[in-house]
Amino acid sequence: MYKIMVVEDDSNISKIICENLEKQGFQCLRIVQFENIVEEFIKFKPELILMDINLPGNDGFYWCEKIRALSKAPLIFISARNSDMDIVVATNMGGDDYLVKPFSLEVLLAKVKGMLRRTYSYNEGDTNILSFGELIFNADNGMIACKEKIEELTHNEMGILKILLRNQGKIVSRERIMRTLWKDERFIDDNTLTVNITRLRKKLSAIGYENIIKTIRNEGYII
Repeated sequence: MYKIMVVEDDSNISKIICENLEKQGFQCLRIVQFENIVEEFIKFKPELILMDINLPGNDGFYWCEKIRALSKAPLIFISARNSDMDIVVATNMGGDDYLVKPFSLEVLLAKVKGMLRRTYSYNEGDTNILSFGELIFNADNGMIACKEKIEELTHNEMGILKILLRNQGKIVSRERIMRTLWKDERFIDDNTLTVNITRLRKKLSAIGYENIIKTIRNEGYII
């Protein structure tokens, strides 16, 4: 079942959209608190987002940019704003399609189904997002985020965090991490891994996750 997140401040419109999406077999989340959109996205993990532009506080362009830092999930803007400039900005900010209000439900459903078919038919369930509590890690683009704080990881930092998150609760040895990052660890100074771990910890601390990576003496690391 595909999950769709609806970000629309007109409660009547959002209810109608969700009711019709659910009739088509989709799982739908209506956003009602517009200051927590990124957190709701992280928890719900939708395959598609419907996003209004005119929202309380930050507009839809702002939230699209935040979501794009975390995910490639398709996003369709729905808005009464119909100028060429609005559509250009929406596309440049990461929107995949644009639907002008008022629209028919038939057109909306056709766009949703078409977007899902084009996006997921070649790689069903496409996701490379790992999480731990409120921490989200996009292993495709190296972005880590907690709430609205974002940091970008280097290639080696990505590799370290990926293996630790995929083995949550388990100790991962330094040797295993080094084999994962470097094919022949015999030619890698042991201090190189320590430096990368230190840098990764600093970036995690910067988004509010200090001490998430624990050192187990003589054994390795664990999250």
